[in-house]
Amino acid sequence: MDTEIVKLILPVTSDRDHIQGSSTAPVTLVEYGDYECPYCGQAYPMIKEVQRHLGNKLRFVFRNFPLTEIHPHAQHAAEAAEAAAVQGRFWEMHDYLYEHQQALDDKYLEKYAENLGLNLAKFNIDMSSHTYAGRIREDFLSGVRSGVNGTPTFYINAIRYNGSLDLKTFLKALRSASNNR
Repeated sequence: MDTEIVKLILPVTSDRDHIQGSSTAPVTLVEYGDYECPYCGQAYPMIKEVQRHLGNKLRFVFRNFPLTEIHPHAQHAAEAAEAAAVQGRFWEMHDYLYEHQQALDDKYLEKYAENLGLNLAKFNIDMSSHTYAGRIREDFLSGVRSGVNGTPTFYINAIRYNGSLDLKTFLKALRSASNNR
C-alpha cells in the first residue's frame, strides 16, 4: 500500500484559483482535471454530489491539467474555460464542457460561449491568440510539482487523495478531513 504523503505545492489563493465555496470551509478539495478525460467526466457528477452533501463545509478548486498527448481538444477546452472566466462565467463553462465532453472542438467551444452569453468577439480573440495558454501552463506545472501524473488528481486539505473514487469512499475521506479541523 502506498502511504507516501504527497502535498500540494502551490497553495490555493482567491486571486488565481477558480473556487466554489467559502474560504472558511473546513475542507478544501483541489482537482487537477482535463476536460476531455473520460475519468474526469465520470468524476464530475460525483463532485457535484459531494458539494451537495457537504454544502458550506467544502471549498472546491479546479486547476487545469490538459493531457494534450492523448486528448487533442483538452488544451483549447481549458482555454475556453479561462476565456469564460475573464467574463465571469468560469463555472458555467466548466460545467458545460464536462456535460458536453464528446464535442470539444473549436466550433463547439464557440457555440458554448454563445449559449452562455459571452462576448463572442472577445472570446474569439482570446481563443485565436491563446491568451490564457500561460495560465493553463502555470496550473499544469504546479500539478507536476505536486506529483500529479494523471487526471483527475485530487487534494484534500493540500494532501493528495489516493483512495477510491466511488462516492461513498470519497465522501468518507472528505468528512474525515472536515472532522479533523
